[in-house]
Amino acid sequence: MANLPTTETVRLLREKAAQWNVAIEQTRETASSLIGFGVRDGRGVVLKITKGVSDEVRSGEVLRAFGGDAAARVYEVELGAVLLERLEPGEELVSLVRRGNDDEATRILADVIARLASHEAPVGTVTVADWGRGFDWYARSGDEQIPSDLVHEAHDLYRELAASQQTTMLLHGDLQHYNVLFDNVRGWVMIDPKGIAGELEYEVGALLRNPMELPELYTQPSTIDRRLDILTNLLPLDRSRVLRWCFAQAVLSAIWGVEDGYTVERNHSFLILARTLRSMIH
Repeated sequence: MANLPTTETVRLLREKAAQWNVAIEQTRETASSLIGFGVRDGRGVVLKITKGVSDEVRSGEVLRAFGGDAAARVYEVELGAVLLERLEPGEELVSLVRRGNDDEATRILADVIARLASHEAPVGTVTVADWGRGFDWYARSGDEQIPSDLVHEAHDLYRELAASQQTTMLLHGDLQHYNVLFDNVRGWVMIDPKGIAGELEYEVGALLRNPMELPELYTQPSTIDRRLDILTNLLPLDRSRVLRWCFAQAVLSAIWGVEDGYTVERNHSFLILARTLRSMIH
């Protein structure tokens, strides 16, 4: 189903606000959702309506499955609609990286990953193997923007890793610097999970591809090494599997860009990252 027209999304926002007794004060629209900031029972809340069918349509259910542990708390949830606590001031973790504190940001991400770990995935949660079907789509598409050697190697490695996972759990799926916000009471809290079942090593891929605005930072071998040193010291991770997952995911993310209609040049930052990671594996 195509994304809903803005007018229909606004109608749904108003409908849910009335149903859930929310006084909307302001709204913000993103590519995938309409977000209303408001108040219920004297408490700041966020009402999010997902446009059409996307990988965020079950984000409320996923947040609830994390039980509020390092995750935004859920007050109400339906498919495609969720009412959340409002995080104040809501500063994005990326602000630390912009100020030159990438190591501290990485430690915070490690702490969030640790607190989110070991939660059971709800029935029907997509798996890392499901996401890997993007490689099959690319093979059928006939597209040649992404070098075939990268695609084939990443696809083989992705399948091998997916088949050899030991302990799987509910993962955020897009845990990076724009999806972790600061709250004056709760500290750093994650938002907007995709919700995917996989091993802990898979969760690292998104943060190594971010912040998106700073490719000159995250594609550097020194940055990758430093981040992995921090993460593997703080979390029970197999560094070799992390590296291989991150390589395969970087190529898969470039494929998703093609699938979404974007032009992916040979010097796209995800492909630069993939080549760097590949050199670190061998």
